[in-house]
Amino acid sequence: MSAGRVSEGAGCITWWGFSPARNLLSFGPEKSEGEINVLLVGSGDPRHILKTIADSSAKQKLHIWVMEQSMEVVARQLLLLYITLIPKETMGINEKTEVFLELFGNAEIRSQTEETLRQAASQLILSVTETVEDAMHACLNTTFLKFKERDELARIFKLWIQQISSSGSSPVVMSKAWDYRVRQHLGTRYDSRKGCFDWDLKMKLHEKGCGVISTKQYMQWREKGLAFEMREGVYQRTNPTLVSTRVFNHQKGDKVGFQGYWGDIVSSPYLSFGIETDDESLLRTQNRQHVKTAQDISCSNMQGLFQSLSSRGRCLTTAHSDAEKTPKLNLMQLSGVSVTFLPLDSLQKLPLKQKYCHYFNTIYFSANCVHQLGPMMRQIAAPDAVLVVELAKYILDLNKRQEAGFVEKVASLALEAGFEPWREHAADDVYAVFVPQKK
Repeated sequence: MSAGRVSEGAGCITWWGFSPARNLLSFGPEKSEGEINVLLVGSGDPRHILKTIADSSAKQKLHIWVMEQSMEVVARQLLLLYITLIPKETMGINEKTEVFLELFGNAEIRSQTEETLRQAASQLILSVTETVEDAMHACLNTTFLKFKERDELARIFKLWIQQISSSGSSPVVMSKAWDYRVRQHLGTRYDSRKGCFDWDLKMKLHEKGCGVISTKQYMQWREKGLAFEMREGVYQRTNPTLVSTRVFNHQKGDKVGFQGYWGDIVSSPYLSFGIETDDESLLRTQNRQHVKTAQDISCSNMQGLFQSLSSRGRCLTTAHSDAEKTPKLNLMQLSGVSVTFLPLDSLQKLPLKQKYCHYFNTIYFSANCVHQLGPMMRQIAAPDAVLVVELAKYILDLNKRQEAGFVEKVASLALEAGFEPWREHAADDVYAVFVPQKK
């Protein structure tokens, strides 16, 4: 790794997306009645899942299918969905917002949050290792995964618990892992890193319309990985959900895996929930400075999402008659909503299965998965399908020429796959929207 290497700032694993949460059903022509099937490829976090569910009608049946590039990301998705589904009688919306954002975007967390993580991981182990055919929760469905993938999930959840239980002797000291990434990314510029951080914020993020990201909070995140500090507390415990293994090639040809922090260290977790809001008062400026910050907007958006989901949800209080055979998680059930996780290698296999022939009404590709967009996608797209592709606007290591080249590449891949630009889509440099070509 060397300073200036284009992909190094974004990392090699996607812990959060490089674009704001959107209701994916709002793209493209109006959807037909009946169940809507949405396929997410590499979204990295549950922002689109939560926004799409929260903004859709309570009468709308919605089945979201999720495909990621690594089981560590799947584990995080399951955890964040689990936190979301905790009934408000068990955890209030304000506390849930704090815990969610802390686990979502902080390299280090409080001891109280660790306890919530331990409980969630224990329940998720039961969920992924249960041998019954039906999922323990409709929004945490891992029954489509291969057995070895479910075993890998169980291993990851157990690893989180072990790291929490190790009383300060975590195998990965996050402060050192974070600093290592910053040093490798900046190289000789490390000693003047505050100037580099300020440049990325003022000349890149702010120029791209992210003025709500405050200097103080962004600098703290770039320096220590602490994005959300919502109450006074000690943020010193490694967030094990942000630890993953990266394989390096040694000179002798041997491959060695190193545990550490290998995610984004430049763009920030504020992008997912903290730069867009329907509440214009949160975007108010005074003396050309934003009064509120991306953290304030993230909190407001999460509270709104959780409130909306609570009104759609119902707590599961009654067990089935054969409860011992099919245990259930004590979480909210979202009426008419299912979230199913697919095997990592599913994308090339779905077109070969009759069930998925012209099946998906909306298909979403993240920027780092767009290379997988190929002609076989047309076979699994419904006749009225919408293809949404995340662009590279907020991947800060790319220059303007590379960013424009990415847009052209996306358009070319979509065309080869049998899609054309949706003409009614307003000019947008964050997402590209396509519909099937008319024959």
